[in-house]
Amino acid sequence: MDLPKPKHLAPKYGSQFSDPSVVSAYRFRPPYPDEVYGLFEGLIVDTPRIVLELGCGLGEMTRCLAARVERVDAVDPSHAMLAMARTLPGGAHRHVHWFCCKAEDFAYGPEYALVIAAESLHWMDWQRVLPAVRASLSPSGRLAIILGRRLDTVPWWDALHPLIPLYSTNRDFKPYDLLEELARRHLFQLEGRATTTPVPFSQSVDAYIESWHSRNGFSRDRMGTWRAVAFDERIRDIITPYAHEGFLRYDIQVEVAWGVPDGRQPRSGNVE
Repeated sequence: MDLPKPKHLAPKYGSQFSDPSVVSAYRFRPPYPDEVYGLFEGLIVDTPRIVLELGCGLGEMTRCLAARVERVDAVDPSHAMLAMARTLPGGAHRHVHWFCCKAEDFAYGPEYALVIAAESLHWMDWQRVLPAVRASLSPSGRLAIILGRRLDTVPWWDALHPLIPLYSTNRDFKPYDLLEELARRHLFQLEGRATTTPVPFSQSVDAYIESWHSRNGFSRDRMGTWRAVAFDERIRDIITPYAHEGFLRYDIQVEVAWGVPDGRQPRSGNVE
C-alpha cells in the first residue's frame, strides 16, 4: 500500500500558487545564488544538454539556464505564472519552451540530461512523477531538487517564526523532511546534498513583507484582507528595527540535493 503524503501537501494547498495574489508576490522572493547554477551545470554530463524544470513558477531557474544549455522545457500548471514568466528577462529566449500543465500530465521524452524541481516537488504526486522522470533521463541524467531557501538565518527569525502558525491558512502543516519521505517510499536515491555559501542580499521592507505572500499558507486571496493586513503589520514591527533607510540586508542560502529516482545505480564522486 502506498504511504499517504503529509496532509499539508494536499492539492488544495498546492493550488494556491495559481492565486492572483501569489503570482503577483512571487517576484519578491530572493533570487537563487549563482552557486546553484554552477552546481547544476556540473551535473549535466550527457549531450545534448537538455534540461527539464518541473513546477517552474516564474521560471527563474529556466530563464537563467537558457543561455547555458541547448534547450530548457519548463512546466507549470498555472497559466498566470507562465504568462508573467514570458515577460521577464530571458522569458522569450529561443532555448526555452513553456508548457502549461501539471508535472503528472507532462509528455516526458527520454532525453533530459538534468531534471530540476526547485521548491516544487513536494506538491507533486511522487508515485507518478518520479517514475516518469526516471524514464525521461539520459544515461547519466540526474534529478536536482532545490529543497528550499533558508529563511531562518535572518536575525529577526526568532521573533517572526511564531507568527507563521498563527496566520497561515494551511492548518495541517507539520514539519517534515522531503528526502526522508521519498526514501521511505523507495522513490529517490540521494547522491549529494549541499547548502550554498551565504550571499548578501538587499531588499526593501515592503518587498520582504510581500515575499511572504508567495509562500504556502499566505495567499492574500485565502487569508482575507483583515488577516493579511494584521500579518503584514506584525512583520513590519519586527523587521523595521533591522532596516536601514527602508531596506533590509540579509544572506541568501539554498539547500540543494541531487540523485536519481528509484532503480538506477548512483554515480560515485562529488560534483566539483
